[in-house]
Amino acid sequence: MTKIYAYSIRKDEEPYLKEWAAAHPEVDVDYTSDLLTPETAKQAAGADGVVVYQQLDYTPETLRVLADEGITKVSLRNVGVDNIDMATAKKLGFEITNVPVYSPNAIAEHAAIQTARILRQTKALDRKIASGDLRWAPTIGREVRDQTVGVIGTGHIGQVYMQIMEGFGAKVIAYDVFHDPKLEAAGYYVDSLDDIYAQSDVVSLHVPALKNTIKMINDSTLAKMKDDAVLVNVSRGALVDTDAVVRALDSGKLFGFVMDTYEDEVGVFNVDWRGKDFPDARLKDLIDRPNVLVTPHTAFYTTHAVRNMVVKAFDNNLALVNGEAPATPVKVEP
Repeated sequence: MTKIYAYSIRKDEEPYLKEWAAAHPEVDVDYTSDLLTPETAKQAAGADGVVVYQQLDYTPETLRVLADEGITKVSLRNVGVDNIDMATAKKLGFEITNVPVYSPNAIAEHAAIQTARILRQTKALDRKIASGDLRWAPTIGREVRDQTVGVIGTGHIGQVYMQIMEGFGAKVIAYDVFHDPKLEAAGYYVDSLDDIYAQSDVVSLHVPALKNTIKMINDSTLAKMKDDAVLVNVSRGALVDTDAVVRALDSGKLFGFVMDTYEDEVGVFNVDWRGKDFPDARLKDLIDRPNVLVTPHTAFYTTHAVRNMVVKAFDNNLALVNGEAPATPVKVEP
């Protein structure tokens, strides 16, 4: 009987895992809440494939332990594959899949809502009201329709974000090294990132973390932005030099910052720190600022998205196990 073993299954994922298992009685499905590590990899012994999701690295040692158990078919429930040691995976003959599109709307909606909240200064207003201060000034908002919104990256998520912001009435411009024909025909693209920085009141990032995008937001690029710009990052923490953003917030260059991902988030996000010493003073400072909206990598976190991540990952893994072509294979290249 075919067996698939799943790692790091959360309580909110269990109903969808059980739904998939009920629809596939020919497959033995087992799972754990543990992350996949060299120590836990042996838990999958006897399985034909594994389904995983974690921010932790898939190290050479982890992959070797899986391979020693005869398991080389791995299906991620998420998009990013930058934490996989691809050289080792290729050497050991791994086949890998991901879920590149589970709900663009979930992430784009979150980005749009947080953008509007920054512009209307809702965090500062909430604090005033909670303290009993019901005066208007000086906490005045900006209307979304008065903004030029620059979108960097026009994939699935970026395009939904563009649609939502246009729904508010904003002027939307975009930059991507790959031009979508429909967006190009409609005249959205500018010629360079410098054009985005110079023209945009809001700059929103929707690109993966690659060698040429890591810390693309830094002192130099922030200096090119309009005064009182808003920066939005719901993509990857590594895109942003956080220290540079702090300096831009301190100087008043940035009006606000939307941060759902953080370059040092592993081991900090998705942990209950109540009653404990918070381990990151810089992050704590950002959380406390009235013009910064921090969420712990939860833009994706909706019932719609979570179901798709689980179901599509299991579908992919079963296809791999059966020797069929999965819907969304990942190229295993260093």
